Amino acid sequence: MVVYAFYIFDRHASCIYKKKWLPTPTAAMPIPNTAPQARVLSAEDDAKLVFGTVFSLRNMVRKLGGVDDNFISYRTGHYKLHYYETPTNLKFVMVTDTKANNLRIVLHQIYVGLYVEYGMFAHLSLWYGKAGGRGLGLDGEGREVQEMVVGKGMNVLIVSDVVVKNPLAPVEYTGGAGINCEMFELGLEQFVGATLQG
Repeated sequence: MVVYAFYIFDRHASCIYKKKWLPTPTAAMPIPNTAPQARVLSAEDDAKLVFGTVFSLRNMVRKLGGVDDNFISYRTGHYKLHYYETPTNLKFVMVTDTKANNLRIVLHQIYVGLYVEYGMFAHLSLWYGKAGGRGLGLDGEGREVQEMVVGKGMNVLIVSDVVVKNPLAPVEYTGGAGINCEMFELGLEQFVGATLQG
């Protein structure tokens, strides 16, 4: 089985992670010297098209089948798109060749084993300069950490542009920032290489 691409979208329809292994096949692939060249999409446009497709198909399945039915995957003559949505409305999408079986369980394993472990809590690996965690310090990537009191008994940690109010709440990536964690990247590469492609 060949894996072409992997995407993670947050609940605001922003692509917070994308990885391509091979170019995704399309029906508009040109025949050498006889057809005009197909327009190459930017990575941002590609992610928007994938999300729009998933969003439309998911809504169509829910309208036709009811609330209990879920969109899992669809197949064309060139690729198969697999979909998994978490309880916090994160959307995991993997594009593979057409011979792949249902990868819903695999996408769940990526969510639980990699995203929760490395992607979601990467910005929480804080180092505190004073006892009790009330001073300034640096996180694992050398960014400054500040603690602000925003109300009676409510403190907020600010790490660069990611604001964490509750470590168990869904992570909000602001300003186009997405998952930028070397351990997540390495884990995903090893998981896809060993489990799916090897």
